[in-house]
Amino acid sequence: MKNTYITGYIPLFSILMFSLTFSVYGVGSCIDLFKAVGIYAGMKEFLTDIQLKIVILFGLMIIFFMILASLKLIAETINSAALLFFSKERDGKALQQARSGSMIYLTGSLLSAVSLHSFIGLFVIFLITSFIYFIYFVVKVSSKLSLKGTVGVILFEIMTWLLLLSSVLFVAASLYNGIMESLPILKQV
Repeated sequence: MKNTYITGYIPLFSILMFSLTFSVYGVGSCIDLFKAVGIYAGMKEFLTDIQLKIVILFGLMIIFFMILASLKLIAETINSAALLFFSKERDGKALQQARSGSMIYLTGSLLSAVSLHSFIGLFVIFLITSFIYFIYFVVKVSSKLSLKGTVGVILFEIMTWLLLLSSVLFVAASLYNGIMESLPILKQV
């Protein structure tokens, strides 16, 4: 008998690996930023170069882990809500069938190690992995859905993610504009 819980650790490893690869890239960017701002020399008075890189790495890993874990939680909630609205089944077999798709993220996270020196490469690998998982999810759950239900799930997922992304971008742009307006910069007449 196959144990369904044996793959329960895979999402954690995927999130950790993606966090590590994004953080390894981020260490170099942070050090370049600290040097440009002029605080790198002051930081080196307290920590050696290796210690400073390790501290930055762990700090970035925590940040990326929180972001990716929250994205996983949001994605699972959106998947469950889509199936709630568009699936007629009540026992959750469709969601159980799509559970093995966590191997896609594990593979993508391992592939992200190839692109450690490019943020765009890391981001593209993450997006491609997410797209492949989305297709896998739709294919797996479509066997339990009607054609209308499948189209409904696809549209619900796309519209929900677009709404969330546009909301985050709007808040970030508003925050950026608010900060820029509050800076005491002389305005030219």
